[in-house]
Amino acid sequence: MKPDGPPISPSGMAALRARYDHLLGTERPAIVEIVSWAAGNGDRSENGDYLYGRKRMREIDRELAFLARRMKALRVVDPAQQAERGRIFFGASVELADEDDERLTLTIVGDDEQDAARGLIGWSAPIARALRGAGVGDLRTVRLPSGEKEWEVMAITYPAG
Repeated sequence: MKPDGPPISPSGMAALRARYDHLLGTERPAIVEIVSWAAGNGDRSENGDYLYGRKRMREIDRELAFLARRMKALRVVDPAQQAERGRIFFGASVELADEDDERLTLTIVGDDEQDAARGLIGWSAPIARALRGAGVGDLRTVRLPSGEKEWEVMAITYPAG
């Protein structure tokens, strides 16, 4: 893990590790078994189990290589250890209000953990970049596909440490 790499939470890293372990320990051995069985059945050119199995094995190997590179590059940051809790940094849960007092609550997480439907915004997303370092009461303008929008920071919280 690089000290200057992209951030990820401990739970996000655990999810990547779990995916890697599942692929390597469960899925890949099952596909290898199918391919071995199918290879023993003779003509491989028209053997669907063999052809599909080889294709799936290549997909798994690509994903394993990607996950290994990604986990090595990421920097685990525990939001509960954040010392300056009055400003928005990685792991902050933020309540925002727009000009019409419409409220939005989001949490800034690693790019590998983002899920906008659950309010998890990736560290390098435009809104997260605009909010970095802001405190309660600060106004931030965010460029969105629909145009610019101004948000006021209403509250900042971090997980208990």
